[in-house]
Amino acid sequence: MTRVAAVDCGTNSIRLLVADADPATGELVDLDRRMTVVRLGQGVDRTGRLAPEALERTFAACREYASVIEAHGAQKIRFVATSASRDAENRDEFVAGVLDILGVEPEVISGEQEAEFSFTGATKELAGRGEDYLVADIGGGSTELVAGREGVRAARSVDIGCVRLTERHQPSAPATPDQVAAIRADIEAALDLAGRTVPLGEGTLVGLAGSVTTVAAIALGLDAYDPAAIHHARIPYEKVREVTAMLVAATHDEKAAIPAMHPGRVDVIVAGSLILLALMERAGAAEVVVSEHDILDGIGWSIA
Repeated sequence: MTRVAAVDCGTNSIRLLVADADPATGELVDLDRRMTVVRLGQGVDRTGRLAPEALERTFAACREYASVIEAHGAQKIRFVATSASRDAENRDEFVAGVLDILGVEPEVISGEQEAEFSFTGATKELAGRGEDYLVADIGGGSTELVAGREGVRAARSVDIGCVRLTERHQPSAPATPDQVAAIRADIEAALDLAGRTVPLGEGTLVGLAGSVTTVAAIALGLDAYDPAAIHHARIPYEKVREVTAMLVAATHDEKAAIPAMHPGRVDVIVAGSLILLALMERAGAAEVVVSEHDILDGIGWSIA
């Protein structure tokens, strides 16, 4: 067994997984898994820079995670940073802060590397079934689309994410038809681009990350967010369309009152759900298999 700590720092949230990895059995046993919404990508699409307050929120979460990692005695740490830090002019400031707190330099990975980690994390439990998969990791700043079976066959990262599209189009609550149409136009253009590389109509659709799991929790009617109930749930297209329509028509307070809704997702869930819905339509997917295992698990396996 190797005790590993994986950190995934995205546009909207930063997440930690401390786990015992057993390469002999293929098991990754969770010891601690947590998420903090820090909105690192605040304003990056507009300014090209990481905001000082966003950096401080992220560093505060890193200090908390450093204590958790030390308490569990993790032997190896890997910190992966994704879309927002790829795009920012001042990412050196971010790198220096993380190195000072955690003693490890964050790796600002490419969209293709992000896709590979996501695919590994999402499908490792499903391997050996002889199925093709289309893995969709809908993040804050980007969406990774990966096709494969036992490994990655094709991957593409596109710059549509729940935070990026929300900041770009500023949808009201409820969102207007024009706002929804503008968001959908960006999504369709990105899917056109992704479709040149990734066969979007092939394989079982597996959806990852907070937008997908939140839509799933609402579709399942959960009284509280329950990872065990969400993991590997199969959500039909019609249910995703119903939930998305409800979110588009809801006020801020109505969305905030949904039991399974994380406070940090209230203002970005409309864009996230629209990405999932458009992807299901483009892929002709009758359902989406929702996975709680994702890039964090892929990072964990990469260092085991």
